[in-house]
Amino acid sequence: MLYPKIYIGPMSKNIVDALLESGVNVGLIPSRRQIDWDNGYVNKWTTEEFVKYVRKPNILLERDHGGPNQGTNPDNGKDSLILDCSCFDIIHIDPWKVARTFDEGRQLTADYINFCHRINPNIFFEVGTEEAIFHYEPEALEILLRYLYLKVPSQAYQNIVYAVIQSGTSLKENRNTGNYDQERLKRFIAVCNEFGVLSKEHNGDYLPNAVIKSKFDNGLTAINIAPEFGQLETKVYVEECRRLKLFDIFYDICYKSGKWVKWVDEKFDPASNKEALVNICGHYVLSQTNFLTEIKQNMRPDIDFVIRDRITQRLVELSKL
Repeated sequence: MLYPKIYIGPMSKNIVDALLESGVNVGLIPSRRQIDWDNGYVNKWTTEEFVKYVRKPNILLERDHGGPNQGTNPDNGKDSLILDCSCFDIIHIDPWKVARTFDEGRQLTADYINFCHRINPNIFFEVGTEEAIFHYEPEALEILLRYLYLKVPSQAYQNIVYAVIQSGTSLKENRNTGNYDQERLKRFIAVCNEFGVLSKEHNGDYLPNAVIKSKFDNGLTAINIAPEFGQLETKVYVEECRRLKLFDIFYDICYKSGKWVKWVDEKFDPASNKEALVNICGHYVLSQTNFLTEIKQNMRPDIDFVIRDRITQRLVELSKL
């Protein structure tokens, strides 16, 4: 399997189409909220519909944040994982959203790996999680990998491809608010090298190219980027809405969706930050009927081509780092 450096969140059909048309070797990392076994906000695709649409030789498919309470509704995640094991190349095992302690998190990680391995012995895994969900140090990642070596079958352990490292990334509004710590990155990568797994970092959005390149130059294998691509598309719609005097309708749809709330702090004032709110959560509403009928059908007929061209430019730029 050829593992790409860049993994992209499929925030919309236009983003998916741009990736497929580009021919660039990438990974697609749908979260359960985006696409799941029974629902999803991205083009209203189910997991099976999405995989059928995107399955191409240059696209590696990974379930991002597979596990309990990662979907639209609280659950143990197993209905999703049963289907994921037959549809994806890699599953990110992420029970850390419900883990109250590190020990509980490592135990749940082993349990979910064993569950998936029984369904499909050939499925590959990513373990660990991002800082915003559960912060840990390189020493803890070492403990996790040693624990998994003892608690899962040998083949399942050998199928752990990626471990999530944490060198300073976090997202708030339209910014990466993390502080890149190069020495911490190196310590995490040393752990990954010791255990023969590849290193991956989440929330690589909005970082300068020089910072991403520095991470790669210092040994990082791969990085996840998602909301940044959704914002690229949203900005095209905002430009067109301004021209057509439809912006207030777009804002109203976004505001009522409530999807912006998790990305802002308590001081955020929607009324005085309308464009920021739309840029934060516009991609969540692109498949809603009111967006399609009240906004998109009134736009220039080639709007999708404009969006895909802008996405492709950024994708090609990233692929050269």
